Amino acid sequence: MSTTSQLLRLADHIDGDVFTRSDQAYSERRQVFYGEFNEREPGAVVAAASASDVSKVVVFARENGLSLVVHAGGHSVLGHSTTDGGLALDLSRLKGLDIDEDGRTAWADGGLLAGEYTKATAEHGLVTGFGDTPTVGITGITLGGGVGFLHRKLGLTLDSVLGAEVVTADGQVRLIDEENDPHLFWAIRGGGGNFGVVTKLHFALHQLDTVMGGMIILPATPEIVANFVEIAENASDNLSAIAGVAVAPPLPFLPAEVHGRLILLGVVVHAGPSEIAESEVGQIRRLATPLLDGIETIPYPAIYEEEGGPLNPNAVSGRSFFSDEFSVDDAAAAIDALEASTAPMSVIQVRVLGGAVARVPADATAFAHRDRKMIVNVISGFEEVGDRPEHEEWVSATRQRLQHGENGVYINFHADDSEPAVREAYPGSTWDRLVDVKTKYDQANLFSSNHNIPPTGLESDARVNAPSVAIGQTRR
Repeated sequence: MSTTSQLLRLADHIDGDVFTRSDQAYSERRQVFYGEFNEREPGAVVAAASASDVSKVVVFARENGLSLVVHAGGHSVLGHSTTDGGLALDLSRLKGLDIDEDGRTAWADGGLLAGEYTKATAEHGLVTGFGDTPTVGITGITLGGGVGFLHRKLGLTLDSVLGAEVVTADGQVRLIDEENDPHLFWAIRGGGGNFGVVTKLHFALHQLDTVMGGMIILPATPEIVANFVEIAENASDNLSAIAGVAVAPPLPFLPAEVHGRLILLGVVVHAGPSEIAESEVGQIRRLATPLLDGIETIPYPAIYEEEGGPLNPNAVSGRSFFSDEFSVDDAAAAIDALEASTAPMSVIQVRVLGGAVARVPADATAFAHRDRKMIVNVISGFEEVGDRPEHEEWVSATRQRLQHGENGVYINFHADDSEPAVREAYPGSTWDRLVDVKTKYDQANLFSSNHNIPPTGLESDARVNAPSVAIGQTRR
């Protein structure tokens, strides 16, 4: 039976929809966040309506030797959310959220976005900490870690996971937690999408109504940038902060005289008592006369509603790495590098860790870098994909200047999926444990469109091929 006929049968056996090139909605359904990957054309996009649908799609892909990618938010920096010729499993219809206000837990469907989840739980005065972007899928960010506005107070997103519903490569729908499939539960908390399709997550919720938070823009001198990072390191666990140094773009919320100048764009969230917040945020305000001060007491979800936001270039080159210090000399090196960049948009960003992140044992989850001080992101955004080599060289050279301590990366930000690079995310025995789990649950490496952890017996590049799918009208 042809793949076309099989797709027709699949469409008849699921509650969701199968979209192919002949469907009007196909182009929209295959879109992902980074524009350079939107030229890819999956053989079909399957919009699942349930875990049962997901199971059928997984079995279909496995039995037909098709590559399978999964997406909800579609924010993969390496385009892992899309494919040429294989199947794209779209979770965006899975939007259920069951909140237990008394028990302070929630079962969340895998297609929810961080902003959607946060807005809904905030109606009860409850939160789970995600990242800094509302359009990121909750599943993708959680499986890799979850560093954002509340990580120093509440830990990584994955530290709030109590259980999950996972469809494994055999098509089985499994409910997992510390007691049921504990090794698989350990692996999905940090090991990415290597082990199955997560269709639901069971989260702990935390009481939080308002925060002191927002954006503050300061002049970017080496002393100001380094002192901002130092204040964030030494503050209480209530404060999580992101320091981004960049040339100010002509955005409407920035004063015109700032456009084209290097600035420190800080995003601050303080989730503690007002008197502590005023004191610790005040230290940041006193670094220099702010060019813009948007920090105020707000409902927590409003932190996702800052005016403006990052530009979205067609192509991005970046390196993300752990580092154990960021001195005045490092800040000066960062400023020098930015002044030398030829990209339309270049950013060097520092996210301070510590706090609740560091209080979890390194072997408790597959995120093993609990003792690292900070994550540094070096990002170059540009329009012409052919210019990538030039900007890659700048990114690599800048990383070499700024990294301190052992090599290590945060997998959600990692722009390299070669095995040596992926191993940097999983040091020592963590890698070996993940390989064991992968071998047990996905021996054929069906779930390989990711920062791949190959099962025993397969080379790191032994991923499921994506044969061309010649398809016609198959939409239900």
